Amino acid sequence: MGEARLAAGVEASALIRVAQAKGGFGAVVHKGDAERGALLIVVLERGLLQAILARQFDGVRYAWTALPVDVADSVHARLFLEKRARNDPDEWQIELDIPSAQRLVAEMTSTG
Repeated sequence: MGEARLAAGVEASALIRVAQAKGGFGAVVHKGDAERGALLIVVLERGLLQAILARQFDGVRYAWTALPVDVADSVHARLFLEKRARNDPDEWQIELDIPSAQRLVAEMTSTG
């Protein structure tokens, strides 16, 4: 049996609170289905894109994975996000702008 998952809207709110607790801010960029929507986190530091994370389910548990998007190319990254929102209107896109963004990415994507 797989691990339980929070409703997408609840988890989105929690992620924004995490950003605020770390001295940053968060916002919902694209609101998806409140219960079942997928979650995507756009991680920034001082407005500069650092990573895009997606929550993946491996059949047993949920884990955050950094998507292979060229974060140095902001135009490409924005087009990628717009395409995802068009292709999956249930998906949530949450933007978190925090100090030490790479630390958050490492913490969220660690498997241990």
